[in-house]
Amino acid sequence: MSGVRERLTDGAYALGWSTVKKLPEPVAVRLGRAIADIAWKRRGKGVRRLESNYARVVPDATPQRLAELSRAGMRSYLRYWMESFRLPAWSRERIASGFSAQDLHYLTDGLASGKGVILALPHLGNWDLAGAWVTTKLETPFTTVAERLKPETLYDRFVAYREGLGMEVLAHDASVFGTLARRLRDGGLVCLVADRDLSASGVEVKFFGETTRMPAGPALLAQQTGALLLPVTLWYDDSHMMRGRLHPPVDVPETGTRTEKTSVMTQALADAFATGIADHPEDWHMLQRLWLADLEPRPEPSDGERP
Repeated sequence: MSGVRERLTDGAYALGWSTVKKLPEPVAVRLGRAIADIAWKRRGKGVRRLESNYARVVPDATPQRLAELSRAGMRSYLRYWMESFRLPAWSRERIASGFSAQDLHYLTDGLASGKGVILALPHLGNWDLAGAWVTTKLETPFTTVAERLKPETLYDRFVAYREGLGMEVLAHDASVFGTLARRLRDGGLVCLVADRDLSASGVEVKFFGETTRMPAGPALLAQQTGALLLPVTLWYDDSHMMRGRLHPPVDVPETGTRTEKTSVMTQALADAFATGIADHPEDWHMLQRLWLADLEPRPEPSDGERP
């Protein structure tokens, strides 16, 4: 990204957090929907990718159905952004009434055990709102990880935004695993978005019948610390409220190598994510390439170059 584009991006987010949060909620809702519809009609790269991803989630969908899904998906995506820009201005009561979770006992019982809990989520709904609800309604702090963004000022904005909602935000670097493990051993809560990892360290899983990679971190943390690993899926309904479900814990297999256990556990996470996404595909905000079959072929390494 060029320096000019980085500054424009940073400025756009700054404008969102400074301006949108001041709008009355009905106005923000209408604005988000209008922006979503304009973006959908333009059929840019992100919209086309979203539609392509939905084609795997709903394989029998007609072209008309996929178009309807992508339009609903863009509206859901912009609802996420409008809410995120406005969350810092929401009252504690508005945050507490903005989310409802099924099978919450998995989380509360896990925290009461003192062994620590890992919540793993896909890019469904608004994970920032769910996190703000945890820190506000449940009065439970937690730790999460943020990828470093460019420019640095944009990364700082996101960190400040999430810390303002009561989250501890760690940079995604070499030391982050150890810090997360310490938080869990102390009986704490860790929340990780975990449905996309196209790095060399990602674990290959079957996802809607095709191969992709997802992060190994949640499974490795559970193995190393004994913390409870819980998949979570989120979705919107027609009200002002977001809904969520805590799925049954992903257990550590009793046998197998560390790599084998990690593979089994990450596949279990993928299966839980797929259940939630299949039920509410329009709330899955995956506007990037995900499946390995969609990635650009990598050039062969030259002599002396590591693959």
